[in-house]
Amino acid sequence: MALVIEPFNRATHLRSSFCCGEAALDNYIQRQASQDLKKRMAAVFVLIDSPNVEVLGYYTLSAYTVIVTALQENLGKRLPRYPQLPATLLGRLAVDSAHKGQGLGELLLVDALKKTLETSREIASLAVIVEALNQPARSFYLKYGFIPFQQEPMKLYLPLQSVEGLI
Repeated sequence: MALVIEPFNRATHLRSSFCCGEAALDNYIQRQASQDLKKRMAAVFVLIDSPNVEVLGYYTLSAYTVIVTALQENLGKRLPRYPQLPATLLGRLAVDSAHKGQGLGELLLVDALKKTLETSREIASLAVIVEALNQPARSFYLKYGFIPFQQEPMKLYLPLQSVEGLI
């Protein structure tokens, strides 16, 4: 068996029993993810223990824009004076409760950051943006260097310059 992160395929991946403890995240992978893929609202990536196809965790990536004045002043000073700048939204990240405490959240996050960095060479992105659902999620992102937005403490960003340093 080998842990693999791959694009979500509704016909292949088993997700009906996925349960991370957050109803919104459980419902998303069980009911909404395939619609978002079809409508190109989000790219969904799942973690499986191949050849088993049961979803152990997942994350989503989408295009996003950020208002330059919402960023920390020292970062905003070095950027062009455009009102909005390109970013990538890490919209959801979840690990099934049966597999928590095994480092799978970190594995998913690092994969999402790598994908964003690679893609940013073809489609510009200044930072990865997350909106933490709760305080434990916020603490998770802070541990990896994410910075809270000035006016929204549950919304955080990680400049891609920092991602390059991490990876």
